[in-house]
Amino acid sequence: MNYSEYLENAVDYAAYQELFIQKSENPEAYTYGQYIRMNLQRSSRLDRTFQLNEEQLQKVANLPGQTWLVISEHWCGDASQTVPVMAKIAEASQGKITLRLVNRDEVPELMQAHLTNGGMAVPKIVKLDTHAHLLSDWGPRPVKAQELVIALKSNPETSSNYSEELHKWYAKDKQQSTVNELLHFAANL
Repeated sequence: MNYSEYLENAVDYAAYQELFIQKSENPEAYTYGQYIRMNLQRSSRLDRTFQLNEEQLQKVANLPGQTWLVISEHWCGDASQTVPVMAKIAEASQGKITLRLVNRDEVPELMQAHLTNGGMAVPKIVKLDTHAHLLSDWGPRPVKAQELVIALKSNPETSSNYSEELHKWYAKDKQQSTVNELLHFAANL
């Protein structure tokens, strides 16, 4: 797979957020648009309030160079909780991590190459070296959150409202599982 082609059409985080705002003005025009405004609120709150702690910043300082090509969608609740964290890590890396984003539904062949248990779950980070060669991938959510989702979806009593419980988990976790997993992911080439 030629990842360079996807990088050429990918956007940076600022452009991704600008598109988020544009979509929120007319969510009815988009698939799953009913989730866009809520996810923009979540994402914007994390942009304003989330900070890496000193220990995490030290780990970021020691990371090797790499590119994160993130497959995402604005309607995705997990993306609203994790993509801002990815952006904070990339920003703190002072150029060691290049963050670029693509919309899942615009790159079906890329998504097919990075399925999660056969599903097109996002966000998904495709980690590339400095020559755009695949190193590994991560996503769509931290391991503990994934375990929670599997348990909730397998129970008929909780399967219909699993996302509510998932977002409660994110609130309690305060993005620490996401940060720790992403730092481990980034450190291992």
